[in-house]
Order: sequence, then C-alpha cells, then structure tokens
Amino acid sequence: MATPAKSAFAALMNSSAERHSLVDDAQGVISGSMLAVLGITLLSSAGLLTGGTPGIAFLVHYATGFSFGLCFFAVNLPFYYLAFRRMGLAFTLKTFAAVALTSAMSELLPRALGLTHVDPLVGALFGGLVIGAGLLALFRHRASLGGIGILALYIQDRFGWRAGLVQLGFDGAIVACSFFLASPFIIACSIVGAVVMNVTLAVNHRKDRYIAM
Repeated sequence: MATPAKSAFAALMNSSAERHSLVDDAQGVISGSMLAVLGITLLSSAGLLTGGTPGIAFLVHYATGFSFGLCFFAVNLPFYYLAFRRMGLAFTLKTFAAVALTSAMSELLPRALGLTHVDPLVGALFGGLVIGAGLLALFRHRASLGGIGILALYIQDRFGWRAGLVQLGFDGAIVACSFFLASPFIIACSIVGAVVMNVTLAVNHRKDRYIAM
C-alpha cells in the first residue's frame, strides 16, 4: 500500500506523452529562464535591444541606468492580471516564476561571465538564437516571459484586432524609440537578433509536433 509520501512523490514525477509533471515544468521554466538570461546578457553586452517587454526594459535601462533585471520585473507587473484572465492560473504562476528568475539571474550572470566585448552582429545572431531557444522551452511548458504577447491576445479578444499585427505595432514602437538611444547600426543588428529569435520560434514551435501540456 502506497504511503502519502510515496503518493505525493509519484504525483510530482508522473508525466506522460500528453502531460508534463510538476518536476518537468520546474525543469522547463528554470532551463528556459537560464537560456533567456544568457541571450539577454549577449544582447546587453553588445548594446543591443529586442522586442516585447525585454525591449521596453532595455530602453528604460539604457535611458535611466537602472538595472535591466529591475526594469524587466517592473515592466511585466501590469500584465499578470491579463495573463490570469486569458491563460489561467497555472500559466500566470509559471510566467511569474520565469520573469522573476530571469530578472534575478540577469543581475548575476554578467558578473560571472565577465564579458568585456561582444561584436553587435555576433551578439545579435547568438543572442537571438539563445533567447528563442529559451522561449521555446518556456512555451512548451505553458509559460512565457510575460508582457506584450499577452496584451496582444487580450486586445484581439476585446476589439477583434489581429494579435500578430498588435505585437508588430508594439515592437515597431520600441524600435522607433530606440532611435533616440542607439546608432542605426546597433538598431539594424537588434532587428537581426529579433528576426533570428522569431524564426527559431516559428520553425520549432508547432503544436502538431509537440502536444504535451
């Protein structure tokens, strides 16, 4: 007869082809956050930007000197209510954990790596790829790095505007604001990084190839 402790342990470890266990989700959220932080560190070391809430956090960071981690955590705060309404409690809690981990590790990793120079184009290519891989891990465990994507889905439901166009509009506004803070070359490299990130997601994130929840 199974003891309560064994039953609880089995519940934590119980996964299948259709459903992740709690341990699976924890591993996915932590791994995805670590990859995202590595990519963000590469972008930051090269002075680059990106889209979404990380892009807003970069703009505030470059304009004010406040730490990226603090800016990223603060920028995401207004979106959790929308995440709860649109995606449910489990998604919201995992997303909050991913954002908190990313914010904290983005303060620690640059000190541990000690990067002194990253070529902007190299930073864009590798940073975009690694962030894309991190987001892929998070998406496959029903989590995200919060922000604009959730707002775009809400606006689509509320007003009927296509989420992809809303997301594009916000990212375009971020790029437009970056002209006040960065050179055309840095902006061009930032766009390259965003394209690499989104292509990585578009090619690899397909529900018909990965069905676990």
